[in-house]
Amino acid sequence: MKKIPAVLSLLVMLSCGRTPSATDPASVVSRDTAFEKMCGNFVEDLWRHSPEWASSLGRHEYDDILEVSYPEARTKKVNFCKAWMDSLYTFDPKKLSPKNCTDYYLIENHLAATLWGIIELKAYEWNPASYNVGEGFALILGGTHDSLSGRLRALYGRMEKVPQYYDAAVHNIKNPSLEHTALAIEQNEGNISMFEKDMLDSLRSSSLTPVEKKDFSERAVQCAKAVRSYIAWLKKTDNSHPRDFRLGKKLYLKKFEYEMVSSFTAEEIYQRALKRKEELHAEMAKLAKQLWPKYSRGDKKAPVDELELIRTVIDRISLDHVSRDSFQLAIEAQIPLLEKFIRENDLLAIDPSKPLVVRKEPAYMQGVAGASVSSPGPYEKNGKTYYNVGSMAAWDKERAESYLREYNRYILRILNTHEAVPGHYTQLVYANQSPDIIKAILGNSAMIEGWAVYGERMMLENGFGDNSPEMWLMYYKWHLRSVCNTILDYSVHVLGMSREDAIELLTREAFQQRAEAAGKWKRVTLTQVQLCCYFTGFTEIYELRNELKRREGNNFSLKKFHEQFLSYGSAPVKYIREMMLNP
Repeated sequence: MKKIPAVLSLLVMLSCGRTPSATDPASVVSRDTAFEKMCGNFVEDLWRHSPEWASSLGRHEYDDILEVSYPEARTKKVNFCKAWMDSLYTFDPKKLSPKNCTDYYLIENHLAATLWGIIELKAYEWNPASYNVGEGFALILGGTHDSLSGRLRALYGRMEKVPQYYDAAVHNIKNPSLEHTALAIEQNEGNISMFEKDMLDSLRSSSLTPVEKKDFSERAVQCAKAVRSYIAWLKKTDNSHPRDFRLGKKLYLKKFEYEMVSSFTAEEIYQRALKRKEELHAEMAKLAKQLWPKYSRGDKKAPVDELELIRTVIDRISLDHVSRDSFQLAIEAQIPLLEKFIRENDLLAIDPSKPLVVRKEPAYMQGVAGASVSSPGPYEKNGKTYYNVGSMAAWDKERAESYLREYNRYILRILNTHEAVPGHYTQLVYANQSPDIIKAILGNSAMIEGWAVYGERMMLENGFGDNSPEMWLMYYKWHLRSVCNTILDYSVHVLGMSREDAIELLTREAFQQRAEAAGKWKRVTLTQVQLCCYFTGFTEIYELRNELKRREGNNFSLKKFHEQFLSYGSAPVKYIREMMLNP
């Protein structure tokens, strides 16, 4: 097997966008044909080794299989990666077409990242929250790919391994972080109702035989028992020397390389974020001074400190928010307005046959983010896309008010451009239409989140919000989230930033409500690198667009740029850049 370099080819300048040099065009076609056949075989073998992932993307022949993370299962996955790395290295990426060259590097990165995760990161030892059966069961139970009885039969098969699944978790976990332990307890408690209520409700309305229903009910009881046993074990196990939730510089830099697949290093994007924060403060100070007479409330003098002035104006604008009970309804009402704006300004084609369903966030997703989109996989092109909205039902009045001020009427509109149109929902619809399965299944988070952040800016540039100074001020505040996400993530995991300093950054310099800042602190303790993807992807996309505008001048079409960019699936921006600049 060819030795896997530490950073792979991620820091190498690719020539994917250029036509391979060859004297015989037929040989190029032959190489590409052989490579594409290998890719097809790789994908099928990938699903055999990752059946739950396959199910999540719409390959439902694996729905009855639950992966159990015993050591031998990890050894099997290591061998899978090494074998396919050997096969991959029989090809020279520079002699492949641009499309296939990109797929080569995506496969290489995935295999190397998987090996690194098993051998070096070892999250299966310190992250108890990585053991959570909820999402896989919920996706199948709520699916439309088969009859209810067919789905329940598949779930019956999957339920067989639930006790072993959590037994493996108990054997794997060593000195877990306290933060990930708490999340594991919270999310798995949300799974109990799935086995004790949701599945049984569906069972009663199914056409399964009485014997099948009896067997299913008994197995569901055993599953709920296994989940409860895991929760009890987490609560009672002595963990006097927990792992620090911080990843540390060495692991963090590697994880950034594998997950971002960016033209920037982690240090470079961190420095860019620091610079961008200062630029945003300057722009916001100008707008705050302009708006002060309108929001001064009779105060004789504006605050001298510019950050205090910005905060004061933002706080007063933020009082204009929806009620707790109408939060989800307000989101639902805004989606058609965003689609209308896109159509009227000819910014992007939107497929009306793929509706977005706004719903309360499922219990198994609780504890990390308040708003998200769940999209059907590339094998399930007609599946529903869900906009998940966190519930405030259990919150006290003070916490809910803080959250609603954070997501005031201006911010709520920007949130919906990010999550829905033209953000995640729109991008994922395009990604599922891409004929390139490798780019679809090995989607890049920086491209996906970067597109959503880019969409926010693009909408305002084209007049969304009527160019009001309030809208721009709130946009800059919102954009500071992406910028400060990067600063926060790097500072916490690499530089050891404390909770106190993190809250100060988010409340004073990013102007966030304290509840939002506390939630972000929780998130940075539970994830690593993910918070960087917003600003990293946005920066790369925005710079690509500006370069194309300079090249094409008056011939540049914003709609053409958007549709061409999205046509490459969820590939890393650095590869899309090569293909768009060097067709």
